[in-house]
Amino acid sequence: MENYETLVDATNDLMKRGYTANLSMEGDTIDDKSKNIHMTADDFSIDEFYRFEGASNPADTSIVYAVSSPKYNLKGIIVNAYGTYADDSSSAIDAKLHHYMVSHNLHGSDKPSA
Repeated sequence: MENYETLVDATNDLMKRGYTANLSMEGDTIDDKSKNIHMTADDFSIDEFYRFEGASNPADTSIVYAVSSPKYNLKGIIVNAYGTYADDSSSAIDAKLHHYMVSHNLHGSDKPSA
């Protein structure tokens, strides 16, 4: 995994490496609205993530996830607020994202299966 100074640096590099789909979290799915794709937690894998603290308040954090889906033949980016501005959703998508982040932090670079 790379070390990036800013969220913009991370997203620009991921896009250069093929993570071009602009994904958004919509309840229980991650969507690529341009292609009308709605992925459930079983439809994608988390390849990398990067956490960035807010400049004025370290409690305001964003996380950039690089995800891929062989089922839909796409690679994309999700930017998720974490901290003060985080969504308190309890969906399977949020559970998968949170589990990957915690597991990766506890076990180093061992990537859990999707």
